[in-house]
Amino acid sequence: MADRAIWYVSYGSNMHADRLAIYLSGGTPPGGNRTYPGARDPRPPRRSAAVWLPGGVYFATHSPVWHGGRAFYDPTLPGQAAARGWLISTQQFSDITAQEMYREPGVDLDLADVLTTGRAQLGDGRYETLLCPGYRDGVPMVTFTAPWHAADVPTVAPSLPYLRMLGAGLIAAHGWDAHKAAVYLAGLDGATAWRPDSLAHHLDGTPRLTMSRESGTGP
Repeated sequence: MADRAIWYVSYGSNMHADRLAIYLSGGTPPGGNRTYPGARDPRPPRRSAAVWLPGGVYFATHSPVWHGGRAFYDPTLPGQAAARGWLISTQQFSDITAQEMYREPGVDLDLADVLTTGRAQLGDGRYETLLCPGYRDGVPMVTFTAPWHAADVPTVAPSLPYLRMLGAGLIAAHGWDAHKAAVYLAGLDGATAWRPDSLAHHLDGTPRLTMSRESGTGP
């Protein structure tokens, strides 16, 4: 099962290839205060694809990494959520999920329930609810989000660095220009204080992460 291929569908900062690489290879993002141990299998994804999910993305809770609201996916919201699928192994997905919850990677998740029923709640954590929104090319798509709905929590405005990371991921995945990415992001609950033209100015230019790799323990 650990070698089974799945589409890990990201709707947040992991849409950016450099950001995802930190979860796979390990390292510390510039200006960050956390070192990620990386996955047991650090190889890059086999490929990526633009994905649309039924529902929507909103920003809530406070990220100590990004200093603002985090992105969450709610399949019950109206509309569609733009995302990026990464073709990786279930073992790699398990290790990414562990690091999202500030845990050490190394334990393979049992995906039987989510692949059978479409939803599995592993715990009460903010990214411990797994969803399978469907299949792509016969391969299951899996993402993680919070156990609550958007209406259950107050929105929290995301920081500009976080929005720039999401914008760069959307531009790379969907082939959008900065304005289209800005219109999408500024329309999400929690980010509506941004004017699309102002946000587009900040998205014009793809941010890159230069990782500083470190061995040893994680965060």
